[in-house]
Amino acid sequence: MSGEGERSVGGHIAILDGWRALSILMVLAGHWLPLGPQIWRLNEAVPAAGMAIFFTLSGFLITQLLLRNDRVVPFLIRRLFRILPLAWTAMLILAIVYPPNQSSLLANLGFIANLPPARLMEGGHHLWSLCVEVQFYLVVAAIVALAGRRGLWILPLLAIAVTGLRMHDGETISIVTWHRVDEILAGATLCLAISRPAIAKVARKLPTWFPLGLGVFLLASAHPDLAWLNYARPYCAAAMIGASIFSAPAFMERVWTSRPAVYVAQISYALYVVHGMLSATWLGGEGLNKSARYALRPLLIGASFALAHLSTFAFERRWIALGKRLAKSSP
Repeated sequence: MSGEGERSVGGHIAILDGWRALSILMVLAGHWLPLGPQIWRLNEAVPAAGMAIFFTLSGFLITQLLLRNDRVVPFLIRRLFRILPLAWTAMLILAIVYPPNQSSLLANLGFIANLPPARLMEGGHHLWSLCVEVQFYLVVAAIVALAGRRGLWILPLLAIAVTGLRMHDGETISIVTWHRVDEILAGATLCLAISRPAIAKVARKLPTWFPLGLGVFLLASAHPDLAWLNYARPYCAAAMIGASIFSAPAFMERVWTSRPAVYVAQISYALYVVHGMLSATWLGGEGLNKSARYALRPLLIGASFALAHLSTFAFERRWIALGKRLAKSSP
């Protein structure tokens, strides 16, 4: 039984670091490594499941922050200083290497490039997820500004509405916010749910194997050949993570809270941004045969982790600290 479940929803939950690490590793594996025969289509299912975990964690964290402190201006300052410095730096580098037209550049810098018609930059196609993130920050901030913490309880309804829209439009997986944000909203719903003592009490009684079983279900819900199950993907990810907070196998707690997992979680944002950019260079092996492309993978992996480390601890950390200082002095 995980001791983390005994904590308030406002406290740090160590096992979530492991899920963050796993989410980025699944994305990298899906993009960089052969995951079985092509007919299995695991190179599509694994990164999709990883992104569902990533988005769920994001929704959980944002809701946790706003439940603890519903001052909107400090919240936005902290989040934007966390996301914008690296994201904008990456976009400006891409703009120099692959010059876009002015409207595309502005759409990317404004985090609306994922909306139709998509205008994502060359080497920055993966940054669609940051667009979804930032748009969610702004919407949830507006909700809390208007209704306070109570307004957060509209998020589960929005999750159901977005999933319903996906079903209506036949969108099993998409980069468009209104067809994908239910993965973030499911994380928000999880946070709200476990803040209720009655729900937390039930969750503590779950068997320790439950998160593992839900993990298999999540992978199935991300598989392109199981289109009908894809609509359950946000809720599979949320249920899996939620179950692990209260009841997880001992080996999962050890691995998910280990120093390597915490480290990968720390650099996960930079790793996500950098990996797509470097994949668009010669390190990605574009145009080469499969053997030559995979021969470059160790260099690509090493360079991505090295740059992510430098970005996290030598660049982003300063901006995060500045954001915290500005947030403290804001209204």
